[in-house]
Order: sequence, then C-alpha cells, then structure tokens
Amino acid sequence: MTARPDAPHAPEGVAGAETLRLPGHGVDLHAVAAGPPGGPLVFLLHGFPEFWWAWRRQIGPLAAAGLRVVAPDLRGYNLSAKPRDVAAYALDTVTEDVPRMAEALGRDRFAVVGHDWGAIVAWHLAARGEPRLERAAILNGPHPAALSRFLASHPWQVLRLSYFAAFQVPMLPETMLRAGNFAALAGAMRATARTGSFTAADLARYRAAWARPGAVTAMLNWYRAALRHRPRFEERRIATPIRIIWGDRDIALDARLAEAGQALCERAEVFHLPDATHWLHHDQPEEVNRLLLDFLAA
Repeated sequence: MTARPDAPHAPEGVAGAETLRLPGHGVDLHAVAAGPPGGPLVFLLHGFPEFWWAWRRQIGPLAAAGLRVVAPDLRGYNLSAKPRDVAAYALDTVTEDVPRMAEALGRDRFAVVGHDWGAIVAWHLAARGEPRLERAAILNGPHPAALSRFLASHPWQVLRLSYFAAFQVPMLPETMLRAGNFAALAGAMRATARTGSFTAADLARYRAAWARPGAVTAMLNWYRAALRHRPRFEERRIATPIRIIWGDRDIALDARLAEAGQALCERAEVFHLPDATHWLHHDQPEEVNRLLLDFLAA
C-alpha cells in the first residue's frame, strides 16, 4: 500500500502542510506532512493525550530546513484508526506502524522525533535495531529498560507513575476523563506546563480530538497494553545516534532518566532544559527546534 492524499485541504494552523492517509501495521493512519517531498524523512511522534497538533511549532521550521516532515496521529488518536483490542496497542505492534509508513512513502531511511509515548516508540525502534532508522531524538520519554531499573531503586518514581495502575480499571477512567468536557485532561495539561504553553484554542482542538468515537478508550489502551503485553527488551547497546532533550520540571518523570537512557547507548547525548516541563516542545519551542535541527540536519 502507498500513501494517499486525505481530504483536499491544508491543515489549519500549519502553513504549507498537507494531510495524508498512511497504512500502518494493519491500521489506517492520518498524518500531516510538510517540506520537500525528496527531503530527508523525519517522523514526529506525539504522546498522550495529544495528536499531530502537538508538533505545530516544529513542523514549519523543520520543513523549512529541507526535511520531509510527517506528523501522524498515532493509532487510537484523533483521525487515525482505533482498534478495540488492547493487544493492538502493544509496544511491538505500535512501533511497527513507523516503518510501515516509511514503506508507504517509498523510503528506506528515516529519522524519528518522539515525545512521551512517541519517545518510547522511538526508543523501541532503536533498541530493536531497526535497520532503516538513521537517528532518533527523544523528548521526555524514558527508555523502557532504563525505567524498569530506575523504578527498582527509586520508589518515589513509582508513586509518580501511579496513574498507570489507575488507567487499568475498565471504563471508570473513561468516565472520569470525559466528565465536564474533558476538564481533567485539559486541566492537567495546563497545570503541568508553563503558563501560556496551551491556549484556549489549543485545548479546544484537543477536546475535539478526544471526543471522537472510541478515542478515549484507545488512548488509555496504550497504558493497558503496556502492563498486559510487555515486550522483551534486548540488553544490547543502542548503536543508532540518539539525542535526548529533557524538560527538567516534568512532574511525572525524574530528570535522571535521561542519563539512564543514555547509558544504554553507544552514541547518545543529553540536553537538559531546566525551566521546561514535560511539555518542553510547547514551553520552549525555539530551543527545542534548534536542538532538533542541529541533530537532524547534521
């Protein structure tokens, strides 16, 4: 299968971009693309509870630098397919969506930038030795094996991730997240980001994405699959070049997880942003863009 144009309009808010439908691993994915069609391909992979709009401040600058930028809605989010089975969100499965998209675009080489769950997908691509992956940039997402080791000796980090367990309960999390027009989700994003990082207009877009049929359950299924369908992580060191950019004011993830991931790599560098939160690409987009361009265009 190949990429095909989506509805014939440019996505509002991102100049020069277009929408695409791309086949993933057994699912149909919506994506926004920009930049020269023949430029080096880079996928921007969002996390919970965002969608492609998470990268609105990165798409233009990366495309202007000559990169072919593709920002998909990950499976379960916004306009992408939403399988019902929890197993469809297992890390091995969702990770396979990325090389399948590259194949549909006729590419045998690509880079990835991932945030939150998107960063975990990026880590998994690199850790399994994906041969088409040229480099990966990680934004506030822990290497899963490094996180497991860190949890064993840092009980406070276990408490900070207690929402993983809360999300395992059937239906109740969906009810709570939908309440009051998604008041808890929108409030959490604003409360844990720098002031002004998420505008009312931004949150209106997120609410529209969350309100799509099946979206909330699909988004939560990423967490459910993480505990029910854990992949085996190989102990070999990652050879792919990695750049880790970490917002140190992340309330859920300890900043030391950046170096914990670096320790599992042969060629990795870490950049800490002391004043940025988990939402660093919203908090400090210019600095994040500079670090991404320096890495991706090298």
